[in-house]
Amino acid sequence: MAEPKAKTSTKGTASKAPKEKGSSGAQTLMRGLDVLETVRDGPVSLNELSEELGLTRSTAHRLAAALVERRFLSFTPRGGYSLGPVILALGHCARLQIQLAQVARPVLENLAKQTDDIVHLGVIDGDEVLYLEKIPGKRRILISSHVGERQPIATTGLGKALILEESEAYWKRLYEMAAADAGNSMPVWMERMRSYQKGDYAFDLEENEDRVRCVAAPIRNVENKVVAAISLSSAAQYMSDERMQELVPVVQDATRQISRELGWQDPDA
Repeated sequence: MAEPKAKTSTKGTASKAPKEKGSSGAQTLMRGLDVLETVRDGPVSLNELSEELGLTRSTAHRLAAALVERRFLSFTPRGGYSLGPVILALGHCARLQIQLAQVARPVLENLAKQTDDIVHLGVIDGDEVLYLEKIPGKRRILISSHVGERQPIATTGLGKALILEESEAYWKRLYEMAAADAGNSMPVWMERMRSYQKGDYAFDLEENEDRVRCVAAPIRNVENKVVAAISLSSAAQYMSDERMQELVPVVQDATRQISRELGWQDPDA
């Protein structure tokens, strides 16, 4: 039986999934997003959901039930459907990332200007690093990174800086995931991580991209937890071992500036 056409409503601003030919999976995804948009202003019953989106009750129930199972929606018999804990957590993370990017931007720009090198800002996203910002330097070099990109944790300076406070068991798991690209044996990599942990910084010694090196350090929040990291990247010819060591306190000073804006209390202050 054909589904009824969507009714015009002033409630919410959900955009209706187009009835175009294409992947059924894509259409289901769009309808699922429409469901989330529909309940964003408060609890909605199954009848209201069906009418708002122009779907049969069975189709609306199937979509909503799948979202409840994945905790994107919550359901109570009398209250109906409402946004679930996963959406609330994602919203919290999004606010933190927006705040972080806004706070960090002037510091990143100043660091790039001070050093002439490329500056990155990143956070952990599952078992990868998510690049939130990239500020170009003045040197005429090409580094393939871009905002929104994800890279392995074990081979990037950002990634290593982000996991400095994690356990060695966690380190080993991440190394094993990227062993083919790590560029050295696990004992060597682990020993370097222990050294980085003591110094509160990390290096990328051409492990993630040929002829590219970087110096990284973590950013902490009000709870003194690592929530992000900064890396300073350049061609290997500009990143001698000596210069990398000299840049460690420079990058750490930048991360401390951002950390203080996030409520972190410097124990040495």
